[in-house]
Amino acid sequence: MGEPATRPPHALETRWQIARRAVLLLVLLYVFLMGVNGLGGGLRLLGGGLLDSFFHATSNPFLGLIVGILGTSLVQSSSVTTSLIVGMVAAPENALPLANAVPMIMGANIGTTVTNTMVSLAHMRQREEFRRAFAVATCHDFFNFLAVVLLLPLELAFGFLQHSAEAVAGLFAGAGGWAYHSPIERAVRAGVEPVQAALSLLSGSRQVQAVLLVVSSAAMIYAALVLIVRNMRRLLRRQVEGAVQGALGGSPLVSMLVGLGVTVMVQSSSIATSLLVPLGAAGVISLAQAFPATIGANIGTTVTALIAALAVSGPRAQEGVTIALVHLLFNLAGAVLIYPLKPVRNIPLFFAKRLAEVAARSRLAALAYVVGAFYLLPGILAWLNR
Repeated sequence: MGEPATRPPHALETRWQIARRAVLLLVLLYVFLMGVNGLGGGLRLLGGGLLDSFFHATSNPFLGLIVGILGTSLVQSSSVTTSLIVGMVAAPENALPLANAVPMIMGANIGTTVTNTMVSLAHMRQREEFRRAFAVATCHDFFNFLAVVLLLPLELAFGFLQHSAEAVAGLFAGAGGWAYHSPIERAVRAGVEPVQAALSLLSGSRQVQAVLLVVSSAAMIYAALVLIVRNMRRLLRRQVEGAVQGALGGSPLVSMLVGLGVTVMVQSSSIATSLLVPLGAAGVISLAQAFPATIGANIGTTVTALIAALAVSGPRAQEGVTIALVHLLFNLAGAVLIYPLKPVRNIPLFFAKRLAEVAARSRLAALAYVVGAFYLLPGILAWLNR
């Protein structure tokens, strides 16, 4: 009689690693939601006077757009920016007005494209390879530029994104108002209260406590999202790369769904789009094949703001959900307006190709584009409007 079959030790180890990462992911998600909830509490404590100037400045939609671009470019994550915006809009007191937040969400969409554009710079030594990589990277930039050009004037004239999001959020409202008292929200608030109590021991000043709570909450949001992305990337690296490579030769709809799915899994559109850059550089995929996957990733990144909305509570919980839905509707509307019509679809592809040709001839021009479009120009405009 033979010995009983046993599982290889590495298989058990792999399962243990997966289980450990899954538990870590839940902990990080809880910390992220704590940060969103704590941000609202900190803004409530901060008082209206210190925030009036900021809110007055962002009532200018173009400055709000710039704030979104610059903030996201600096942290290289639209998920961080949009989560902060959700927390600010949903703050029980001294909240960021919805109308001010909408252009900021649009700006965050532009700012997030800087990461995969930077990834393409790694191919600068090989001219033709760099040309292909830079075109695949910047088609994301020009798609979001075009979406803002098309949708921001419509939003300013009619407020259709805000009104549509309010209508959808209203479907979940109870007869007496926003009835949102989920166990998730209560559990998150239970974790924030000890943090607030600890900060109160550090200083008796209400203003100092508020600043500390806002800073610590923003740090929790940023750290949790960075670690979530890193954890998910290691957990799903092979599956993600296989899914992307396997689907890009299919229909545009399948490519969009893969881009969306990958982004939802790894909680980062930057990772999803950055996977396309080396494939484009090597000539494995064309710019036209990469484009629909990029649009799908753009839609998938909105899930983070929707998750952040789970942490909000109080009288402005509906507004927090509304701004998260604005992010989703903006990206969906951009996809519907731009991709189906070939003449419109070709606009971002045309500019991506032309800019890539310029970048391939002059590496300095490529660096000037990244620094100028995402940091220098928004910074100068923000300073002029200070």
